[in-house]
Amino acid sequence: MIERVLSAWAWVAAVLLVLFGFFYVAAVWVVTAPFDRGRYQAGRAFRRLAVSHVALTRLWRFETEGEPPEGPRRPYVVVSNHESYADIFLMSHFPWEMKWLSKHTIFNIPVMGWMMRMALDVPVRRGQRESAIAALTECRDRLARRVSVMIFPEGTRSRTDELLPFKDGAFHLAIQSRVPILPVAIAGTRDCMAKGSFAFRRAHAKARVLAPILTDGLTLADVPALRDRTRATIDSARRALQRELDAEPA
Repeated sequence: MIERVLSAWAWVAAVLLVLFGFFYVAAVWVVTAPFDRGRYQAGRAFRRLAVSHVALTRLWRFETEGEPPEGPRRPYVVVSNHESYADIFLMSHFPWEMKWLSKHTIFNIPVMGWMMRMALDVPVRRGQRESAIAALTECRDRLARRVSVMIFPEGTRSRTDELLPFKDGAFHLAIQSRVPILPVAIAGTRDCMAKGSFAFRRAHAKARVLAPILTDGLTLADVPALRDRTRATIDSARRALQRELDAEPA
């Protein structure tokens, strides 16, 4: 019963933060847009809403480790495994801005979608080649503005403990834009909100930034090797993180 009440409160808090947070994000956007081409500050304001939600609801205990080794304005193609919607809340705790590649349907949600557009996040229609090409073009634009781009290369949340196959798009983008891959491993968010469920649950989760993978000198022929190397790196790290979580006292 207590879990249901807390989950209901989490949804109420989410709605309130979106409604009232819009004015905060819009104010930051208005003040900074004339000189902030990458909408870095508007994006950070938007991510802070997710951080505020976690602090208000107190259902999730999140830990993040690491940061981009060359500073927040060195653009990377950030890639991570994808366990649940809670990944977005967890990744928002990293203290630098990333533009998110997200399903176009989320951009159609009133207020939420407006903030995503102010933050210069990138919509994509799953399964449509033309949309994927347009989205990657927009991602290259964000990288050119010296802001990192965040992509879940699995394309959707995994229903099991096994990683899904990684799609090629993020690795095409990194090679064509001549920027490094920044892998991030996530563990524990599956317990926050499982796929197929909209209930918030108590959980502890971690995200760890791994060593960048350089793309200097690579061509599109190297995409499969880069993709598989990145997947193996993330898989090994997220298993280690999960072991750390499992070893903690109940």
